[in-house]
Amino acid sequence: MKPTFEHLPNLDAEQFQLPDSKALAVTGEQHAPRILLLYGSLRQRSFSRLVTEEAGRLLQQMGAEIRIFNPEGLPLPDGADEQHPKVQELRELVQWSEGMVWCSPERHGAMTSVMKAQIDWIPLSLGAVRPTQGKTLAVMQVCGGSQSFNTVNQMRVLGRWMRMITIPNQSSVAKAYLEFDDNDRMKPSAYYNRIVDVMEELVKFTLLTRGCSDYLTNRYSERVESAEQLSARVDQRSI
Repeated sequence: MKPTFEHLPNLDAEQFQLPDSKALAVTGEQHAPRILLLYGSLRQRSFSRLVTEEAGRLLQQMGAEIRIFNPEGLPLPDGADEQHPKVQELRELVQWSEGMVWCSPERHGAMTSVMKAQIDWIPLSLGAVRPTQGKTLAVMQVCGGSQSFNTVNQMRVLGRWMRMITIPNQSSVAKAYLEFDDNDRMKPSAYYNRIVDVMEELVKFTLLTRGCSDYLTNRYSERVESAEQLSARVDQRSI
């Protein structure tokens, strides 16, 4: 039955859409899920990098194609032109990806500046397109002491702000310096098992949503805007 709108005078009937379960069907895309992994430390023996590398191995075993971005040499946000090679490398990887993993140490109860700089260099928009919108995200942190969740909670806020589909599971590795052997491989533990859980869930959510992410993130409020209006509203350079 065709909907009527007499009782909703503020609604733009031409842009109103009924949710459609058929649009949520998993598509026939056959390529491996494309996952970008970011870590938040430049230390020579960076435990966030080591956890990220373990996660990357697991993702590959699960059939995903991965890229790990090395943040060394990435300038501070607004400290260089966006044409800087490391900025361009990061942005190209973000556009390539269908999902991401963010892993940061906790420093002073928060994510590191290295981690935040990477996220800040990812633009909210390129024209009227948001490069992170509709992509899946898994968040993890490493701790020097007892287990904490400050950093993963912060990254969840950022993921939501960037309109990503942040999966429910997460990982926080306490006393990370005790969790790796002399070959920088993670020892068997409940922490390792949780990372397996998180990567498994990330792949599942990516397979489930990547074919319909445009539909999932299609919004009434933006359908009533022109592309030019939307670009102007989300363009950070105008602020």
